Amino acid sequence: LSNPIHSAFITKVRKLKSYKFTFNGLIFIIFMKIMITGGLGFVGSHLSLKLEKEGHQLIVLTKSFSKKKNIPKSSKIRIEKIDITNFKKFDSSINKHKPELIIHLAGQTSHSKSFENPLNDIDSNSKTTLFILEKIRKMKSSCDFILGSTFIVVGKPEKLPVDEQSKCNPTTIYGTNRLSSEFFCKIYHNLYGINAKIFRITNSYGPKEQIIPNKNAINYLIHQAYTGEKITIFNDGNFFRDLIYISDVISGILTIIKKGKPGELYWISSGKKTWFSKLGKYLEQSTSSKVKLVKTPKYTKKVDVGNFIVSNKKLKSLGWTPKISIKEGILKTLEYFNLS
Repeated sequence: LSNPIHSAFITKVRKLKSYKFTFNGLIFIIFMKIMITGGLGFVGSHLSLKLEKEGHQLIVLTKSFSKKKNIPKSSKIRIEKIDITNFKKFDSSINKHKPELIIHLAGQTSHSKSFENPLNDIDSNSKTTLFILEKIRKMKSSCDFILGSTFIVVGKPEKLPVDEQSKCNPTTIYGTNRLSSEFFCKIYHNLYGINAKIFRITNSYGPKEQIIPNKNAINYLIHQAYTGEKITIFNDGNFFRDLIYISDVISGILTIIKKGKPGELYWISSGKKTWFSKLGKYLEQSTSSKVKLVKTPKYTKKVDVGNFIVSNKKLKSLGWTPKISIKEGILKTLEYFNLS
């Protein structure tokens, strides 16, 4: 792009905060340098590989190499072991790489652990988001920001379906810190013009997620069924959630990167109810396991959001649509367990 006219055009496109554009009937893509915090995690690893496939240069920050297998050795993604609560090292990494987009997925994500160590949750979630936004504000080069958030910020919804305008009243410290991070993004966009976008995910599931009870209940139940254990479901399965498969989550994030409006929040959800009684039946039909109905623990009763379904109309208006049904998603996840 040595032609000054072309260079000026590309610069103008970057200012429009878009890396895909049409000119004279042709589609052009500008490849970006993207930094992803928590890039070895469930969502982060899937997103990193997809963005690498699109031709972008990826820098992944991780607190631990325990999930390094989520990124194949053949990948050219740069992986750096940095605990992002170490702001000095985090700052040095940003200065070194000068990313054009930072996608913030790292943080403490267990609501139960947020009560065990609440001050750590503030450091891991609220402070890291504020640090990135403040760093971008002071940077000489342009850098956009995307925050990954969670349905936990809503708490127990006042009415269904939930949408971007729904009132938030989180029941956990984790949810509160994620919500504060969302407000930080909106404030820095409104006051400083930072191109910050936010997405919230409902109950996601699929390959590469950790198998921990309080980490991802859906993956944990699918893994229980895969191993032949009894599938433990609370409250007779008489509640529903909005479950979304990981590939639909990733396509939603990509849509927000390409078409989302700065300063806006977008829900990534299936928009469909999945009753846990039916989820249990699907798992019984797909495996040799059986459902075991158990009493809901006292802690869960106090913090659980209850029935939950989200309208995804806003994201759909950008041309996105979820494609994987719950039955198909379960089979894909079981297949992954079988191969791994």
